[in-house]
Amino acid sequence: MNQCSIRMENRKLKVAMLGHKRVPSREGGIEIVVEELATRMVQQGHRVTCYNRRGCSAAEKNLKEYKGIRLKKVFTVACKGLAAVTASFFATVRAALGRYDVVHFHAEGPCLFLWLPKLFGKRCVATIHGLDWQREKWNGIGSRCILWGERVAVRCADEIIVLSRRMQSYFQETYGRKTVFIPNGVNRPVLRDAKEITEKFGLQKDGYILFLGRIVPEKGLKYLIQAYKGVTTDKKLVIAGGSSDTDKFLKELRQMSADDQRVIFSGFVEGTLLEELCSNAYLYCQPSDLEGMPMSLLEAMSYGNCCVVSDIPECAEVVEDRAVVFKKGNVADLQEKLQRLCDDEKQVTLYKNGVADFVCGKYGWDEVVERTLKVYEGPIPHTYSQQETQRIVEAEK
Repeated sequence: MNQCSIRMENRKLKVAMLGHKRVPSREGGIEIVVEELATRMVQQGHRVTCYNRRGCSAAEKNLKEYKGIRLKKVFTVACKGLAAVTASFFATVRAALGRYDVVHFHAEGPCLFLWLPKLFGKRCVATIHGLDWQREKWNGIGSRCILWGERVAVRCADEIIVLSRRMQSYFQETYGRKTVFIPNGVNRPVLRDAKEITEKFGLQKDGYILFLGRIVPEKGLKYLIQAYKGVTTDKKLVIAGGSSDTDKFLKELRQMSADDQRVIFSGFVEGTLLEELCSNAYLYCQPSDLEGMPMSLLEAMSYGNCCVVSDIPECAEVVEDRAVVFKKGNVADLQEKLQRLCDDEKQVTLYKNGVADFVCGKYGWDEVVERTLKVYEGPIPHTYSQQETQRIVEAEK
């Protein structure tokens, strides 16, 4: 594989990023990651351009710059199955023809076209946010195209960044391809009192269990609703997030919980409403079957929440011993854990103590940016520091 390298001594880079929906946005973890990376790189003097899909809100229609990030909109066919592929193709063409030192692809699907900027001599980096071809919303040709994108990244990318040790093992075992492990970061938030959430949903501090994320099957929401309906508590269940081409699944969830008035679907939330939801939850639950590295879990911990998570490695690596873990897909186990915590406020308080300091200290965005810039620079030794090695050992226990 031809490795491009860049001498970065006193040099400011021109970087293109693509694969996200749009910046600024909190529609998903990829959008958050792209914005955090790009804004910090701009602050260091690098020139970053993000290729957004067309079809954004009226307020963003004429936005050409955000926090120093150059924004360019690309042609997008706004229908399920075509929006991502058309936006990725046209973004890749423009990035290939543009004057960039690095083209950074986010997610597997967009990597289908990664070979194109390589033909134009660009250094290409791919961040694999998750094995998207395994997601339930993609099937048939969609899943095969995403898997093809994964294989193109393996063959053509100068470097591949992964977000978990499990994913690193997957690429090594499946393709013999070494990757760079750089987890996501998180910011220390400002805690807010319950005001808007009280007015809009009737929620009070410590009066609800929170799920935050896209409403898609692999998030384990069926398990959560089934388990919660068996819990004896006056605490409500708030499911916060929008669907992602999964309106039929959202309708199914609403039908499942129609006979339980304690369940609230808030829809997509952001800004103050999101901050209040995260600041005042009694518990946070992440019941996922499949993740890359869950941004919503990092954020929930940064707010000092007691978390209940499935035992998939991508969640277990993040929480270590700072959260309650249940067996993936096991409704009875999840119900038992939720009931125990609803009955024992002291235990919840113990889990909350120090969790924000733990996660904010371990996952800082500034370190993520520095490590990403080193990947941009050129081939790096695929070795682990003593601290990283110890983390691997602990994660495998």
